[in-house]
Amino acid sequence: TIQRFGWRCLFVDVDDLQAVEKAVQEPKVKGLWCESLANPGGIVTDLRGVSAITKAAGIPLIVDNTMATPFLCRPFEHGADIVVHSTTKFLSGHGNAMGGAVVDSGKFDWAKNDKFPALAQPEPAYHGLAFQETFGDLAFTIYGHAVGLRDLGPTMAPFNAFLTICGVETLAVRMRQHCENGRSVAEFLSAHPKVAWVSYATLPGSKYKPLADKYLQGEGGSVFTFGVKGGYEEGIKVVERCQLISHLANLGDLRSLILHPASTTHRQLTPEQRTAAGAGDDVIRLSVGLETVDDIIADLDRALSSLS
Repeated sequence: TIQRFGWRCLFVDVDDLQAVEKAVQEPKVKGLWCESLANPGGIVTDLRGVSAITKAAGIPLIVDNTMATPFLCRPFEHGADIVVHSTTKFLSGHGNAMGGAVVDSGKFDWAKNDKFPALAQPEPAYHGLAFQETFGDLAFTIYGHAVGLRDLGPTMAPFNAFLTICGVETLAVRMRQHCENGRSVAEFLSAHPKVAWVSYATLPGSKYKPLADKYLQGEGGSVFTFGVKGGYEEGIKVVERCQLISHLANLGDLRSLILHPASTTHRQLTPEQRTAAGAGDDVIRLSVGLETVDDIIADLDRALSSLS
């Protein structure tokens, strides 16, 4: 879809800071987008590392903080310029309200180079007003309303906003339990004979453990992937045989959710593309909810143990 706007995206492994540094040297690159805690593999980004690179390149660091939420991570404290959330997920917590949020730190100077004329140069539709010069640290926020909202209409339905606000009030209580349940389920799966691997940041041996300690208060969240032995068909069976855990593509819900990406969300891709996207034939994604953790584990154990 973004290509239809004339936009282009360069994909780069944020684990490889040298590759990130090389990518941002592309003259047309106007920003670096990353996730603090990535969906679906539980990868943790070195925010201070990528922030140093974007500051040297004169472009903003945009961090998707959906998975970590402000409870675990505050990207502005680590050099982010803009933070985005899918509020449909953990912020609302119930999966009943579609929405998103863009939060500007107000610290990026949009006039520091020639990459952002919409914010730095006079806007004809507003009688030659220059947003950076006129509004300073509110330039991006005002532009988002005055131009983005006017032209593209990205506004949340009032009732969705009400539901989201209600959900945010319980974020801290919910995230503590999400993380506790997620950690317990990951530990269980890592010892299960039908599981080949588990990608969870705080498991022993995970290369992301130091980053989780640094940026996520030592937590790994509650959305992660694991590999089921046997591949594609066995992955489908695991999802089908869960009874408590719901088969849904959403995440961050108070209910536990399970998905086999290769046969659902990534089905239209080639096997090679699925593997590159972290959605190989054996991959199962879990979003661990707030049910009693023993019940979640029992459901997964029953599904896995039923495999041949």
